[in-house]
Amino acid sequence: QVQLVESGGGLVQAGGSLRLSCAASVNFFRINAINWYRQAPGKQRELVAAITSGPNTNYGDSVKGRFTISRDNAKNTAYLQMNSLKPEDTAVYYCNLVTAGIPGRSYWGQGTQVTVSS
Repeated sequence: QVQLVESGGGLVQAGGSLRLSCAASVNFFRINAINWYRQAPGKQRELVAAITSGPNTNYGDSVKGRFTISRDNAKNTAYLQMNSLKPEDTAVYYCNLVTAGIPGRSYWGQGTQVTVSS
């Protein structure tokens, strides 16, 4: 079964940067899409960024121009580079992989806490 290991979360001051990593136990040629979601306490989960094998990328409106999603197929690892962080970016961030197929199977990381101080 696919296993995901996330890293890179932590506490950062507003305006700072963090890079989240998501290492997968599956070859990325089997992965149709990689998504980063986030969820703050009391709020709905939202899609932050997505990347396909193309690679095509999409970003939530609140992070466009600040966040960058990427994938390293050789390392089977996805990344989320987060710049110009704001307190409202504070949330638990989750890596989500969707395998090729119709429908694809969805796998989730354990989540990593990102806290941005004012």
